[in-house]
Amino acid sequence: MLLADRILFIDAEAMVIDKPSGLPVTPVRDGSLSLENHLDALRFGFKRWPSAVHRLDRDTSGCLLLARTPKAHKRFAAAFESGEVEKTYLAVLEGVPADREGLIELPLHKVSTRESGWRMIVDAKGKPARTQWRVLAEQGGRSLVEFGLLTGRTHQIRVHAATGLGLPVCGDPIYGGGSGPTLLHAWKLHLAREGKASVAAEAPLPERFAALGFALPRTLEADA
Repeated sequence: MLLADRILFIDAEAMVIDKPSGLPVTPVRDGSLSLENHLDALRFGFKRWPSAVHRLDRDTSGCLLLARTPKAHKRFAAAFESGEVEKTYLAVLEGVPADREGLIELPLHKVSTRESGWRMIVDAKGKPARTQWRVLAEQGGRSLVEFGLLTGRTHQIRVHAATGLGLPVCGDPIYGGGSGPTLLHAWKLHLAREGKASVAAEAPLPERFAALGFALPRTLEADA
């Protein structure tokens, strides 16, 4: 696997790659390869390795923003913190929502136990979390849903899908049945920059989505 072949956007300070499912962004205890093992090949003449500005879950594919300089990393991280980065995801859910679109507003709180580890739950004591969603397609009793993050909480889409819609992401091992690959994909990323062109990228629909018969509607492909 060559991440250099999966670049969606690059300039002097930013790079967006199409992270494959199964690749951790940070080193993991099981010794598997992580993004760190590929960073040297992503220097493209720079002395420093690029650095990930945010995280995607190991099994989530799609747009991952890397900063090519420390100054850029600091600025991009601040943009994520202040909600300036537009992030759109695609997920296949175990079922079809009763409505076609909506807004989920459920606060999320992290809990941890020795037996089952940590997870996020809906709790009034948690941090505010807001997610827009709309159904794009249906196939075999499942649905392809677009999610727009209005906040950036850990596992936000996964919990909001499972609890807010009552339909977990297919393959989700924590909030769903965990059978097969997790079908969550960071589809689009957009970050406006002062005095420069925006960082904008779109990651193609993965093969694991197509294997279930899902494709983007033609109207969305035409707009891309």
